[in-house]
Amino acid sequence: MRLISGKTKVCGIIGDPIEHTMSPVMHNAAFDRLGLDYVYLPFRVAAKELERAVEGARALNIRGLNVTIPHKVAIIPFLDKLDPLAEKIGAINTIVNDDGVLTGYNTDATGFLQALLEQGIEPKGKRVAVLGAGGASRAISFILAQRGASLAILNRQPARAQELAQRIAQAFKSEVEALALNEENLAQVLAKAEILVNTTSLGMSPEVDKTPVPAQLLKSSLVVFDIVYNPIQTRLLREAEVAGAKTINGLEMLVWQGALAFEKWTGEKAPLDLMRQVATEALGHED
Repeated sequence: MRLISGKTKVCGIIGDPIEHTMSPVMHNAAFDRLGLDYVYLPFRVAAKELERAVEGARALNIRGLNVTIPHKVAIIPFLDKLDPLAEKIGAINTIVNDDGVLTGYNTDATGFLQALLEQGIEPKGKRVAVLGAGGASRAISFILAQRGASLAILNRQPARAQELAQRIAQAFKSEVEALALNEENLAQVLAKAEILVNTTSLGMSPEVDKTPVPAQLLKSSLVVFDIVYNPIQTRLLREAEVAGAKTINGLEMLVWQGALAFEKWTGEKAPLDLMRQVATEALGHED
C-alpha cells in the first residue's frame, strides 16, 4: 500500500459533475507502476467557485490539475500562462504548477492527434468531417487544421459551427466548411470525407442506442473516430465496422490526453498500456 507523506505531490481533476471520471484510476495506477510519490484526486468544483479553487490549488502547491466540463474555457483568466496551442484553441484541460506559476495546456488536442497517428492515420491533406462544435470539437478541429487537414464542421446549432470555423480560418489562414448537422448535409460531406470524428455525446451511456450518423452513409474507405468512451464500442463504431470502415474508440483519446498530462507533471514517460488497461477494466465494472 502506498504511503502518503509530507513529500507526496498532489495532482487532480476539477469539473462538475466529476463522479464518473476515469482519470484517478489511470493516473494512480501509473504513479504506482513507476514508484512515484504522487497521488491523484477528483475535485467537484461548481462554476461559481472556480476562481477560488484555482487560488486554492496555487496556495496548496498542487502540482497539476486536469480540467473537465464545464471549466475548460472559463478557467483561462485565472491562469498565469498558456501554451501557444492552448491559446489558439481558447480552451485548456491541463494545468502545471511550477512554484506558484500556473500554465494551461490542451492535451485533448495533442492526445487526439497521437491516438490517430498511433493507428497509422496521418490527417495532413485529408478531408475530415467533425461532428459537434463544443469544447472537444474545438481542440480536435484546431489540431487537425494545424496538421493540414481540410475540415467540415457539422453541428445541430450551425451558428456555433460557423463561429468555430471562422476562428480556425483566422488562426491558420485556411477555409473551413460549417454546416447544420442533418442527414442531407452529412450525406454531402461524407461522400467526400476520408475521416469522420464524432465529438458529440450521441451514443454515450445511458443512451447507447443513439448515433449521429445513419448507417447507410458509412463506407469502407472511411476512418471513424468516436471520442465517446462509455461505452467503448458505440453504435456508430459498430455500424462503421459493419460498413468495413476502420474505427478508433474514445478510450484512445482519453488515455493519450492523460498520458501527456502525466508527463508534464512528472517528467516521466507514462505507462500507456497500463493506463489503457485499468481504464478499460474500470469502464467494464460500470456496466
